[in-house]
Amino acid sequence: MVDDQIYPLDSLKETVRLAAGLNEENRLDDASQQRAIECLERFGERLRGIPSKAKRAVATNTLRVAKNAKSFLKKAEAALGVPIEIIAGREEARLIYIGVAHSLPPVSDNRLVVDIGGGSTELIIGAGLKPRKLESIYIGCVGFSLKFFPDGKISKNNMAAAELAARTELQPFVLDFFKGNWQQAVGSSGSARAIAEVLQLNGFAAEGITQQGLELLRAHMLKAAHCNKLALAGLREDRIPVFPGGVAIMSAIFSSLGIMQLSVASGAIREGILYDLLRRFHHKDMRDVTIHQFMRRYHTSTEQSARVAALAHILFMQMSHHCFFDTERISRLLDWAARLHEVGISVAHSGYHKHSAYIIANADMPGFSKMEQDYLSTLLLAHRGSLKKMLGLLDSPEALVPAIALRLATIFYRN
Repeated sequence: MVDDQIYPLDSLKETVRLAAGLNEENRLDDASQQRAIECLERFGERLRGIPSKAKRAVATNTLRVAKNAKSFLKKAEAALGVPIEIIAGREEARLIYIGVAHSLPPVSDNRLVVDIGGGSTELIIGAGLKPRKLESIYIGCVGFSLKFFPDGKISKNNMAAAELAARTELQPFVLDFFKGNWQQAVGSSGSARAIAEVLQLNGFAAEGITQQGLELLRAHMLKAAHCNKLALAGLREDRIPVFPGGVAIMSAIFSSLGIMQLSVASGAIREGILYDLLRRFHHKDMRDVTIHQFMRRYHTSTEQSARVAALAHILFMQMSHHCFFDTERISRLLDWAARLHEVGISVAHSGYHKHSAYIIANADMPGFSKMEQDYLSTLLLAHRGSLKKMLGLLDSPEALVPAIALRLATIFYRN
């Protein structure tokens, strides 16, 4: 890092395409899990020796929808040696925008960012380094390629069906993301980069992705009639199986949102995660911002929450003296839970802890992973009322100790 700018010294990339392993019941098959585990083991070897605070691993759409994600995560974290956070779709979009914005010259105009991933597509409008509108849509190049081009055949019918399906999913978001809401369109990640490179190297577009270039590419693909016959300069072999799905989604986005030209950024979610991690090091954690926003939104008492947080911290440190878990990380989560414990009062005073737990578990909370939100929700649910409802939820010391600390702190400061 130089002057708050990140520069790569080394990189390691492997294509696993975990989304291809989802069956009809949304369960990851054994083969895809094994590919991922072997990949993570190699990554884990490279990461050894790096301080834990400087490492962060996130999982996106595939593990958001996989029904056996929890069992897979245990094996994945053991292989990687780093906790893996499942992030929500809008949090993924926020991180993508941060990565894109840092890789482009600063402008005051609104930018539309389009990121087509394997299982989801993110749409973001922002200005400068700040995203303003965030959406994550369940359409991705892997899923669409498997569904509409399963045998590799490319025809007018299956291309039209794929584009129609994508436009249908995009329809609820057209009003917010249509041209006029932004002045510049930018693409990020693999599909956008692959399409832009193919268009340029084959003379379909001079730069980036254009409407005309997509039409020429589409005609070329229909003429080839099969993925294996796509004689396109710049199309990598590992990209071929998912290329038709990515092109269909990009075509649908262009037509639905009125895009005529889209440039391609070098940054995406990986860079966004690094810059977000950097902000945490410099005490500019987005999660702190989110906590303050929630406290204002739900009109919680800052004085009361500060009193409860301070006492909960003292009690937690006393009780965790002989516990073998990351006390610093759990202490931060406990502090956030203490500051949010009364957000449910804005819904109803009776059983407000249940409302607090529900709000935190289900709200969009920029900066937080799904697991962090679930953890906070558990602490909030446990801080009041009968503990019978918590059976099976407080089995580990890292859940039980802060829950007791918060519960006692709220009792002592009841008056």
